[in-house]
Amino acid sequence: MIEVLPADDKKTFREFLHFPFTLYTKDSFWVPPLLRDIKEQFSPHNPFFKHAEVAPFIAHSHGNVVGRIAAIYNEAHIQFHGEQAGFFGFFECIDEKAVAHALINTVKQWLRAKGVSLLRGPMNFSSNEEWGLLVHGYDNSPMLMMPYNLPYYQTLLEGCELTKAKDLFAYIFDIPEKLPEKTYRVANIAEKGGVKVRPLDMKSFQQEMSVFKSIYNSAWEKNWGFVPMTDEEIEYMAKKLKVIIVPELVLIAERKGKTIGFIMFLPDFNYVLKKLNGRLLPFGGLKALWYSRKIKNLRLLLFGITQGYRRRGVDALLLAEALEIIKRKGFKKIEFSWILEDNYPVQRIIKMVNGKLYKIYRIYETEM
Repeated sequence: MIEVLPADDKKTFREFLHFPFTLYTKDSFWVPPLLRDIKEQFSPHNPFFKHAEVAPFIAHSHGNVVGRIAAIYNEAHIQFHGEQAGFFGFFECIDEKAVAHALINTVKQWLRAKGVSLLRGPMNFSSNEEWGLLVHGYDNSPMLMMPYNLPYYQTLLEGCELTKAKDLFAYIFDIPEKLPEKTYRVANIAEKGGVKVRPLDMKSFQQEMSVFKSIYNSAWEKNWGFVPMTDEEIEYMAKKLKVIIVPELVLIAERKGKTIGFIMFLPDFNYVLKKLNGRLLPFGGLKALWYSRKIKNLRLLLFGITQGYRRRGVDALLLAEALEIIKRKGFKKIEFSWILEDNYPVQRIIKMVNGKLYKIYRIYETEM
């Protein structure tokens, strides 16, 4: 007997939060999230809720939690894309088809009541956060802000008549002494055209974030599934990332005083999270400080060039400048993620610097 319940009180939401800690207890690749961060994500303080509704659910069987899921109604997506799409996220489930069906059907029922005719996911909560189901590359831990799941999830979701909508690629890159010569030739074109690169100015952090917003929304505007971030969402995300940002690893490209692109690398803080088991207290803060000094990998989180300045060597210049800083700081690997499967221009750049495809994430969908 499977019963799916709303996780709408203290007890059930606690079960929703803690279920993955039980499910992945023997999986060495899973990275426990900070429980306080997930609570904050679902709280009214998250500006996502100014244009969206989220309903978390848990599945019970014989008195035990056997699955969880969240239904997501994002009005901003509907308005921006003009499609009646709803979403699911935070999907976790034992290896049992009946439980997966019960969870997906509950989400469908909740979204149908809101006029939704297309279900898509998984995502937590939007394209600006964790996105996709891991379908290839289970042999190591995910990097910061990238999802991880058990291999049988693919079978469960496809058994619920969900089909592939889009794949997202993650590439890995071993830090070399130099980039391919072509990169420097192309970068030189940008330099001769008056493009200059500088690091993020933490003293003017708020002002820098406003510039970031305009480039981010412009550079990603035509990407599949993208929804522009509001000022409040940018500020909210920046506040969360500020504590782990390394200013020298956030580079901004300018020409004649105008910002035309940026690149943001973040240390793979997942290395630290694996040591904390979901909690900062009582000694997690000290552990975080200690282990953060041992991080050797980076994730290239954001890389954007404004319209009109693409294919002019700006991207190559940013990469070339970044490499020198990354080498000085002693990092060993970079993950480029995520990249849409049909974003061929960015894939060409990554292949030019010898990045290798090593993980694939999938977005599923079904008509309702």
